[in-house]
Amino acid sequence: MGIERRGDISIASMLDKVLVGDCLEQLARIPSRSVDMVFADPPYNLQLSGNLTRPDQSRVNGVHEHWDKFDSFAAYDAFTRAWLAECRRVLKKDGTLWVIGSYHNIFRVGAIMQDLGYWLLNDVIWLKTNPMPNFRGRRFTNAHETLIWAARDKNSRYTFNYEALKALNEDKQMRSDWLLPICAGNERLRDSKGRKLHPTQKPEGLLYRVLLSSSKPGDVVLDPFFGTGTTGAVARRLGRRFIGIERDPHYAEAAERRIAAIRPLPERDLKIARPKRAEPRVPFGVLVEQGFIRPGEVLTDATERLAARVRADGTLSTGEAVGSIHKVGALVQGLQACNGWTFWHVRRKGRLVPIDLLRQEYRRKLVNEPV
Repeated sequence: MGIERRGDISIASMLDKVLVGDCLEQLARIPSRSVDMVFADPPYNLQLSGNLTRPDQSRVNGVHEHWDKFDSFAAYDAFTRAWLAECRRVLKKDGTLWVIGSYHNIFRVGAIMQDLGYWLLNDVIWLKTNPMPNFRGRRFTNAHETLIWAARDKNSRYTFNYEALKALNEDKQMRSDWLLPICAGNERLRDSKGRKLHPTQKPEGLLYRVLLSSSKPGDVVLDPFFGTGTTGAVARRLGRRFIGIERDPHYAEAAERRIAAIRPLPERDLKIARPKRAEPRVPFGVLVEQGFIRPGEVLTDATERLAARVRADGTLSTGEAVGSIHKVGALVQGLQACNGWTFWHVRRKGRLVPIDLLRQEYRRKLVNEPV
């Protein structure tokens, strides 16, 4: 396949770089359908709320490059529609987009996403373990931000690394409420006077979870509001490629220095568990047919107190009863149901192993993986 192009510009020339300039102008340079995932942390539109405070009600040190443009909701919506439309253009057909925001803007952003044809998959609540307090005492302490995750369109076959997220969460399904600290300590970039370099720098832990969940090693991740480069730093560590867009040259320079210091993880550590639903279905009879288990062999439970004999057609027999590994497994235990793959064992090289290990061995053979 050749390199996708728009005009004379190739996507390859933009990879792992920060494009310095206006968001919309730089987005227009990116070839259509060349990006796997977008993470966007757009301006929060705080000026229209009458002050320049962050969602946690603390004062912002410095004004975002786009804030001074928005003197009405219509102006903010027009800008939002423009950058979201460009992101949808550059996304591949199975790509996804993440947007993070506060109550000031996230609902307007979500509505525009739907208007443009994005297909909403989840909203995720980032619960901050250490939010800034509400010094005015006139509202609740704002201790969360909202992320919207959406596919390019309704028919996109998007990436979701379910097993990886489950493993990250101690073998429990990952929920849509993420308890993570705000960016602080040594992770927070500071200027020569020790002040925060960027007012809304996101923690790497948040981007780690986003990229791990919905991208693969080698994927291209675009961040149109790059700031000090958290997306690029995590992308580099996880073996993804990135394109950053940042209007402020000081932020862009800091991002480049930060990312250059990141050591990517070795390829062997980037492998993600295959989702069970993606594994080829292997009936027990196929293992018999392929010689992984022989007709006449005796299967037992893990204690070797219960047993059944393998028949040539892949069924089991015990006494007068005949049936599948699941049916006979349930029968000998007096249960309504049984997972025969984990219940039945067979001896191999003097060890008692579950027959599921033989199924896994056969699957590896199917996909040409070393056994």
